[in-house]
Amino acid sequence: MRIIVTGGAGFIGSAVCRHLITKTDAEVVNIDKLTYAGNLDSLRTISANPRYTFVKADICEESVIRQLFDRFRPDAVLNLAAESHVDRSITGSRSFIVTNVLGTHAMLEAARDYWSGLNDSAKESFRFLHVSTDEVYGSLGPEGLFHESTAYDPSSPYAASKAASDHLAIAWYRTYGLPVIVSNCSNNYGPFQFPEKLIPLIILNAYEGKPLPVYGNGSNVRDWLYVDDHSKALHLILTKGRPGETYNVGGRNERTNLEVVEAICSVLDSMNPGYERHNRLITYVVDRPGHDHRYAIDATKLEMELGWKAEEDFQSGLAKTVRWYLDNEWWWSRLRKKVYAGERIGLVTAGQRV
Repeated sequence: MRIIVTGGAGFIGSAVCRHLITKTDAEVVNIDKLTYAGNLDSLRTISANPRYTFVKADICEESVIRQLFDRFRPDAVLNLAAESHVDRSITGSRSFIVTNVLGTHAMLEAARDYWSGLNDSAKESFRFLHVSTDEVYGSLGPEGLFHESTAYDPSSPYAASKAASDHLAIAWYRTYGLPVIVSNCSNNYGPFQFPEKLIPLIILNAYEGKPLPVYGNGSNVRDWLYVDDHSKALHLILTKGRPGETYNVGGRNERTNLEVVEAICSVLDSMNPGYERHNRLITYVVDRPGHDHRYAIDATKLEMELGWKAEEDFQSGLAKTVRWYLDNEWWWSRLRKKVYAGERIGLVTAGQRV
C-alpha cells in the first residue's frame, strides 16, 4: 500500500510516518511545506528506509500536488497538513484559512482528479482520510461528550478553519463520490511535539526553572490522547473505516489544565528528587480569548466498530513524554533557541489586523 501523508514532518504526521514504516509494510510519501513546526529531525529513524520518501511541497499548490499524485500513484491519502495552534490563529488567522481551508480544497481536487482516472478495482479501494480536531464542536458543559453527530460550533479561528475543511471533505464524498473519511481527535501529546503546546512547554519551562503559565484559573478541561495511540487509530480508520463516515478518537483522559501542569511537576520531581518542587513555578496568566471550557470525546464508535482502544493512560503516557524530553535535548534545544523560546502569544490588541 502506497500512502501519501501530508504534514508528515509535524508532530502527529511524523508519528504516523514512523508507525507506518516500522509497524506496517506500507510505502510512505511524506509531503510537507516545512513551516516553523515541521522538523525532519523527527523522522531521523526512518529517513533512510527505502519505503519512505520526503517531498517538500505546499498543499495549497494544486498543480504541484496533482503532479505528485501522478508520480507516486498512491492507494490512499492521510491529510494531516494544517496550521494547528489556537494562540497563533488568534493573531494570525490568514495562514489558517489558507492552509486549512484552501489547502484542503486543493488536496481534495487533486485526489478527485487522480481517483477519477483509476480502474474500477483501484477506485474502489482508494481512501482519503482527512484528520481533524474535536475543537470543531465548540465547548462542552460540565457533563456530556462529543459524538460524531455533535453539531459543529467552533470558537477560535483555528477551529473554524478546521470545521470548514471537514465540511469540504464530506461534501466531496457526497457530491463526487470521492471515498473520504474524517477523523476528529482530542488533544495529542507525546515525543517530538513542538514546544508551543501545553505539555512540552510546561516540561521545558520547568526543566529550565522558568514560570509555568496557566491560563485563567486553570479549570479548562481537555481529553488527552497519546500520539502513538492516535497513529494506530489513523491507520485502522484508513484501512478499515467506511467512506463518508466520521470517527472520533479520544483517550478518555480528562484533566483540567492545572491538573496537567501539576502532574508534570510531580513527574519531574520524581525524576529529579534533589531539585526544589517544580509546582512553585506555576504562574496564572490572562486567559486566552474565546477559550473553550471543556472538550471530551466519546470514542465508542471507533472502539466498537473497528476494535481500537488507547493503550496509554495519562499517567503512563505523561511519564514517557517527560522522560523523552529530558533525554532528547538535541531535538528541542535548537527550537527553543531559534524558533520559539516559550513566550506568550495569542493576545489581541485593539485594532490589530489578523
